[in-house]
Amino acid sequence: MRDYYDILNIDKNANANEIKKAYRKVAMKYHPDKNPGDKASEEKFKESAEAYSVLSDQDKKNRYDQMGHQQYQQFGSQGQGFSGGINVEDIFNSVFGGGGSFSDIFGGGDIFGGRGSRQNNSSRGNDLKITINLSLEEIFKGTSKTIKIKRWEKSNEEAIKCSECSGSGEVRFVQKSFLGQVVNVQPCSSCSGMGYRGGRIQKTAEIKINVPVGVGEGNFMTLDGEGDKSIVGSQNGNLIVYFKEKEHELFTRSNNDIYIDCLINYVDAVLGTEIKVPTLSGFVKMKVPEGINNGQLLRLKNKGINELNRHRSGSQYVRINIIIPSKINNKTKSILQDLRLNLDSETEFKKISND
Repeated sequence: MRDYYDILNIDKNANANEIKKAYRKVAMKYHPDKNPGDKASEEKFKESAEAYSVLSDQDKKNRYDQMGHQQYQQFGSQGQGFSGGINVEDIFNSVFGGGGSFSDIFGGGDIFGGRGSRQNNSSRGNDLKITINLSLEEIFKGTSKTIKIKRWEKSNEEAIKCSECSGSGEVRFVQKSFLGQVVNVQPCSSCSGMGYRGGRIQKTAEIKINVPVGVGEGNFMTLDGEGDKSIVGSQNGNLIVYFKEKEHELFTRSNNDIYIDCLINYVDAVLGTEIKVPTLSGFVKMKVPEGINNGQLLRLKNKGINELNRHRSGSQYVRINIIIPSKINNKTKSILQDLRLNLDSETEFKKISND
């Protein structure tokens, strides 16, 4: 295992708040619910919990700093009262609160404020997760999608309690570490976390999803009861719909603002002109002021994305790029040479701004 400071990506002089903040960041990134089936992420999640459990305790941190990583692993935890074992999820919950599930803790992305994960209840159906790809136009206007999912539903067969997990739907693995015993809790593979075997059949269901205006990366929608159906109870799982934004061929989105590049010739840049600008709602006319600089942004107010669940919109920004031709004919060259005689040709230098 790597040095604990390296795992959390912090300096040895980090204070308690900085250590906690660093652990939150790593835990969010590598939580198993966010990276299902990814063993490397799961291992990093465990490492971060072990690192935080030491560095957040001043006495343990002092011993760790004095002994170094290797010696602390061998000798630092001996006789320090770790015989009861440390649960990785307990460490996680002590920082975040909640039930140890990524969607429970970080469910702020749910556009309707619902809870995005299952409770620890073996009689409840499992939650299902899907991702819907949306174009920028669909996000701008809102849309409806009909999807097909495979889910477990009740059958006429009798459900039998799983002997592997005794109906809990979970199995616990005890792993030895320098901290003592680390307890990992995982869904039972024999019954897929249901707690029962049999009594179900897999079917395909069609579900209509109404996508509101303004969703974006990180938002999700929880559809109550549309996941796996409960075998022995009435509490069905949920369907969690994540939204992913497709890359647009013309526009770039930043929060609720839209950006686009506009190429104009140097004559229009000097004299000014009027252009027709494509937006997500159609073309609009915009005046380009005379003497505009290369890279200057022009704003179209309220032509961006409507803020989710709010009655306000972002803007569209048009970045001006002035085209300088590499070749010109003799007539144009003569005109420009005459123009240069009437201009101040003195070269000026300025300090580059870091803003």
